[in-house]
Amino acid sequence: MIYDSLAHIGTYKGVHPRIWRALELLRDTDFAAQADGTYEVEGKDLFYFLQSYETKPANDRPEAHKLYADIMMMLSGSERIGVAPLESVTDTGEETQGDIRFYHGRTVPVLLKDDRFAVFFPGDAHAPGVADGTPAAVRKCVMKVKL
Repeated sequence: MIYDSLAHIGTYKGVHPRIWRALELLRDTDFAAQADGTYEVEGKDLFYFLQSYETKPANDRPEAHKLYADIMMMLSGSERIGVAPLESVTDTGEETQGDIRFYHGRTVPVLLKDDRFAVFFPGDAHAPGVADGTPAAVRKCVMKVKL
């Protein structure tokens, strides 16, 4: 996992070419001019979605992906995302469509707000959408980066 601010994205230029491209998009794109929805950048290799929703008091279903890294950044509001190493959570056995599996287990929260972003790799379980205090309306960008 990477947890940082956009001011430091240069640090991650050599991590992976599409991760770097996604971080540049987070820094350079006016998402306020775009409606909620999915936007392809490099087909299924790099795309993002914009979503607006209300945070919830808790999320006890961490998720993880095998093929993609998730890069998340709040566009308005704030939320807590629980994180844990994948080996420390238990697979629910729940069948899913696409590149997502759900888990049970303890996570540690990180706070996303302002220019903070988080990169969740396939070994990172993450439980997004948790209120930073009282549930509130938020808008978020999630970059999906095929590794």
